[in-house]
Amino acid sequence: MISTTSLFSQIVGIIEKHEFFRIVRYRKAEYDSKGFSSWDQFVAMLFCQLAAAKSLREISYGLKTSSGKLNHLGLEKAPHRSTLSYANNHRPWEVYKDLFFHLLEKHQNQTFEKKKKFRFKNKLMSLDSTIMDLCLSLFPWADFRQTKGAVKLHVLLDHEGYFPIFADLTNGDVHDINVAKGLKLPRNSIIAMDRGYNSYSLFRKWTKEGVYFVSRMKKNADYQVVGRRKPKWDYIICDQDIEWNGYMSQRNCPITLRRVRIKDPETGKKLVFITNNFSLSADTIAQIYKDRWQIEMFFKELKQHLKIKTFVGTTRNALLTQIWTALIAIMLLKYMRHRSKQGWSLSNLVALLRMNLFTYRALWKWLDQPLNTPPGLPYDPQLSLSLGQHTVK
Repeated sequence: MISTTSLFSQIVGIIEKHEFFRIVRYRKAEYDSKGFSSWDQFVAMLFCQLAAAKSLREISYGLKTSSGKLNHLGLEKAPHRSTLSYANNHRPWEVYKDLFFHLLEKHQNQTFEKKKKFRFKNKLMSLDSTIMDLCLSLFPWADFRQTKGAVKLHVLLDHEGYFPIFADLTNGDVHDINVAKGLKLPRNSIIAMDRGYNSYSLFRKWTKEGVYFVSRMKKNADYQVVGRRKPKWDYIICDQDIEWNGYMSQRNCPITLRRVRIKDPETGKKLVFITNNFSLSADTIAQIYKDRWQIEMFFKELKQHLKIKTFVGTTRNALLTQIWTALIAIMLLKYMRHRSKQGWSLSNLVALLRMNLFTYRALWKWLDQPLNTPPGLPYDPQLSLSLGQHTVK
């Protein structure tokens, strides 16, 4: 069966328009607006991500060259650059944040591969952030350092499927710990993080809430050993129970924690972990922190395959709109990769999809067999009138 809509149209169709407009009404995004709708803006910005458009001009011209195929996207015509720029600058970016979490809630139980690498039943998550550098002269509101601007993306990654269950965007000077303290984590869950999240008050808070953490220990930490365990693996140097020294350290974290020191068999590098979990083996603690690398891979995929390093607007609202649209785009890409039988890598899926955005193919069949010979164009049912040797339509 030949599809009568483009691949891009079918991707957009994954998003329910009535839910999108429910969010638009809730955020009052189209208050006193005329003509150019929020849906038009969303389709244009999603096209920016999937087609790797570098400017408003490329978005506008890219859609104009496919003007005959826009009606399936719900667009009457391609937007002008000035119209799209005004919408990005003034319509609330929270629409796309709400849409991201709506799609996540809808699809997280039926999408994304469930990879269970550990035997324990606790939910495993990773917390980290990445900085997106900005030119301070173009983005004066994003003051980070004396001559540098930046925004920071904070992500909480679920290791069952390696997809974010929390995302937040802040200015570059917001400390990671401030975001971590505001999280509400499930009881008995395990969270892996790097040394940037070392905070004695945070350790105490999570321990009180029944949340386990695994982190790297700071080199200048002042502690005393109050208990020891015999290592069961050769690469485990020591497994100790510790308490902090010093008045303020004891006041902020008056609890016993666990210190695990290892020598990486692959690199020979010595690493020291700190955790409040005493039931898991030292080997499992080390493997949990090793699996934290998946959040770094998520940031790498986001920056390599989507448009969050160069921006088509300079206001805070425009930048946040583009970044949240990128998060929606990577969710759709991972959803399609999960449903496909092809075994795509994300880089190959993005590359081939960009070449075929406006190709008339059935999306799910194309994802399973992308290299098959494409079908012909949709049949034109318009009657033809034969006059001698000439045919007139």
